[in-house]
Amino acid sequence: MAGASPRHQPIASGVGLAIGATLITWFVLVGILNLISGTTSELNIQAATGLLAIVVLLIIMNWFSHKIYWTGWISLHNRRKKELINTMESSRADSARSLAYRGLILLGFTSVYREGFEVDLFLQNIRLQVGSTRVVLAAAIALVLVAVTGYFTFVAHQRLPYKKMLVFTGIMLGAVLEIMVGEQVNEMQLAGWLPVHTFPLHIPNWMGIWFSLFNNWETVIAQVLAAVLVIGSFYAARRDTRKPRAASPAVSAS
Repeated sequence: MAGASPRHQPIASGVGLAIGATLITWFVLVGILNLISGTTSELNIQAATGLLAIVVLLIIMNWFSHKIYWTGWISLHNRRKKELINTMESSRADSARSLAYRGLILLGFTSVYREGFEVDLFLQNIRLQVGSTRVVLAAAIALVLVAVTGYFTFVAHQRLPYKKMLVFTGIMLGAVLEIMVGEQVNEMQLAGWLPVHTFPLHIPNWMGIWFSLFNNWETVIAQVLAAVLVIGSFYAARRDTRKPRAASPAVSAS
């Protein structure tokens, strides 16, 4: 916080509040699941939380693929940040500067907490499977990497290959989605939510552990559908961005 420039201090404060709120949300979700575990079997809880994690991951993949995320959500936040900073620096009224300051805090909070809330939901299924210690360790490693990226971006003012980084992130998310879909179908089968129809093909156990590949039709079909959904969404988004914009009436009339 102390290293932030005066114009970005309220944003940094909002980010700090969002990180605290994310931690609180994590413990609230853990408490809720612990209460539910007393009345519901562990297999049913894992199947339900895994299904929720798949939904969250599909939403994230949809944001990565669609223009509305990049030109809508991100550009809206950037435009709002510039407006609030200009108001805070140029306005002579203390009330206007104070309002802009609080607006920047809220902007920093909402930008980070939305992501933190999604991550909290996403990690609950993994926590139930491998325990909190491993999840916290992995999250700590991820935070270090995020901090390194933030240092080069905001402190060292280095221009990183953001597009390549985002493409690589999208590929990793796609691989995680395929693995989680296979694992989710397997959990739903163990919980009795789905039937099991095997096919005569031997798949080694290590492929099931590492890649969630199992010799039953339900798992394979679900993974294929997930791949088709993500790839189709990507190409649909590309087609929308390539459509020529309609000329405005004023231009057409001239």
